[in-house]
Amino acid sequence: MDMEERITSNNNDKIDLLVIFKKLADKRKLYAYTLSATFVFACIIILGYPRYYTTDIKLAPELNNSPSNMGALGSIASSFGIDLSEINSSDAITPLLYPNLMEDNKFICDLYDIPVANKDKSIKTTYYDYLQKYQNECIWLKPIAWVKNIFSSKKPESSENIDPYHLSKPNHDIAEKIRGNISIKVDKKTAIITIEATAQDPVICQTLADSIKSRLQNFITQYRTNKARVDYKYYKDLASTAKKEYEQTRQKYASMSDASTNVSLRSIELKLEDMENDMQLKFNTYSTLNTQLQAARAKVQERTPAFTVIKGAEVPVKPSGPKRMIFVATCLFMTFVATSMYILFKDAQLRTKDKH
Repeated sequence: MDMEERITSNNNDKIDLLVIFKKLADKRKLYAYTLSATFVFACIIILGYPRYYTTDIKLAPELNNSPSNMGALGSIASSFGIDLSEINSSDAITPLLYPNLMEDNKFICDLYDIPVANKDKSIKTTYYDYLQKYQNECIWLKPIAWVKNIFSSKKPESSENIDPYHLSKPNHDIAEKIRGNISIKVDKKTAIITIEATAQDPVICQTLADSIKSRLQNFITQYRTNKARVDYKYYKDLASTAKKEYEQTRQKYASMSDASTNVSLRSIELKLEDMENDMQLKFNTYSTLNTQLQAARAKVQERTPAFTVIKGAEVPVKPSGPKRMIFVATCLFMTFVATSMYILFKDAQLRTKDKH
């Protein structure tokens, strides 16, 4: 008896599905109206948004790590997304922290003066002015932007007079635009740095990516070599002073020696010996400091990191967005679902009234 009830229930389920499909099919005209209207409306909306392009660069930085960090333990940790070499690195700023540079206003404001130009050179300016004057806004948002400009009393100042840690509202908005257009990502396992840049012009997009790469490399190089450069400047100053003192003493000794050529006084001989000894001491000091200066110079070169470009930035051929086909297809799907639910809801209300 239970088996018969289950078979009857399954048959009823099939019949119900067929009835539902038939009810939806009977409303073909409604679907035609709603889907057609949605298609036209979605196309109008999405065509109002300007297209943008994206390109990326992949870098493999030189890491200052000890070979003992690698091995079986390092492999196991790497499988869990943990890089032991980064933990034991002597650098305070490791590649994993490079994405956090985008949070620093100083790093962002240093990008304002990047020179950019499109393919036909009709736009040739700085990145700061490009974001201010040459951006295509969404057609549907232009009235809102126009109204804001009318009532806005503050205008972006020159990029030369900007305090990165005391930005006005317009310049804060530009900084946020840059953060939205640029991303720096680091693979935790391989330490490969990926720089992505987005712009409304493909050539400017590629220029921006290359410039970000150069600025990031300069920042890392300045940080890694900072202590060595300070030491180099210190020894350079000391060596320069020691050289001047040695040359002055040597000139005094030479003058004294020339003036005492025909003099055989013992006091003059002793004075010449003292001056010669002093000159020798100053020469030894200069020689020692010059040796330390050369070592400090070599240390700067040793601490300068090398970067290998795995993938260079290319001028994108196709826009990366907005995804017009996906947007229209999503709108059509949502309209189809909403129309179907409306039909079934109305049908359920009619059946309820018929029962009463």
